[in-house]
Amino acid sequence: MTDAHPILRTIARTVTTPPPAPGFAGPGHTAVPVVDPARFAEQDPFIVLMDDRVDMPPGMPIGGEHPHAGFEIATFLVEGAVHDQDEGVLREGDLQWMLAGRGVIHNEHAMPEGRTRILQLWMTIPAEERWSEPHLETVSRELAPVRREAGVEVRIYSGSSGDARAAERSHGHVPTTIVDIRLDAGATLEQELPASYNGFVYVLEGAVRAGAGDGTPLRTGQVGWLDRPESNEPSVLRLSASNGESARVVLYAGEPQHRPIAMHGPFVGETRADLMRVSRDYMDGRFDRVSALVRGDDVANR
Repeated sequence: MTDAHPILRTIARTVTTPPPAPGFAGPGHTAVPVVDPARFAEQDPFIVLMDDRVDMPPGMPIGGEHPHAGFEIATFLVEGAVHDQDEGVLREGDLQWMLAGRGVIHNEHAMPEGRTRILQLWMTIPAEERWSEPHLETVSRELAPVRREAGVEVRIYSGSSGDARAAERSHGHVPTTIVDIRLDAGATLEQELPASYNGFVYVLEGAVRAGAGDGTPLRTGQVGWLDRPESNEPSVLRLSASNGESARVVLYAGEPQHRPIAMHGPFVGETRADLMRVSRDYMDGRFDRVSALVRGDDVANR
């Protein structure tokens, strides 16, 4: 933090998410759309966030294999666990980064272990990295740094909070802050962010007041989008839990890329020509498989 007086961020837009609806995996899977891709221009660098809830019989897979290209995915396990015979197990509190890059085939054998809740975020990536080599890495709950203050626990998966900072990532990506915040009743957190970052908070449990002054009230299932000050000064987002109950929120913030996107299903590019090309690459078998990334193969299904 510099000596400059920080800008106090406010909540510019509030979204109430709909009730969970049937998901793609069939009975036992419901999903909540949290971030709408149709509003990407004002949400840059965030494309989509889905809140998936899974309660399926043991041994039943979550869908089948599927491709991705041209963006990055951050998968956060809020509750439960997901097992894959190649990737291993993602447990509660783990976050997995997948840079889809020029193309990857994902989730070939993924199965939930009991009741599971997953936040899957799609983010754009810098233009020069969009078609880079795919990459996979996981931040386990145990290795994520934690900031603790009176009534506050912040687990940091990207960026920093207070004096705690996540490990630097080795592959091209948008600069981001992703933190899981737990507040005791009446507790307050001041979270520093670059003023240039766009971002939002998603309330998983309880109720908070977010932003400057008395704050904007947000309850479970609501999303608060931060204002976007035109400044290079430091900024702070204040979050306070209500006096009557504890709260848990996830904060996602990142550097806008100011580049348009085009989407078709699981592919993201900047033009229709990009989408046609990656579709051909997929049909021609040029995408890597996640299982090959895990094994470290030099050439994987190209």
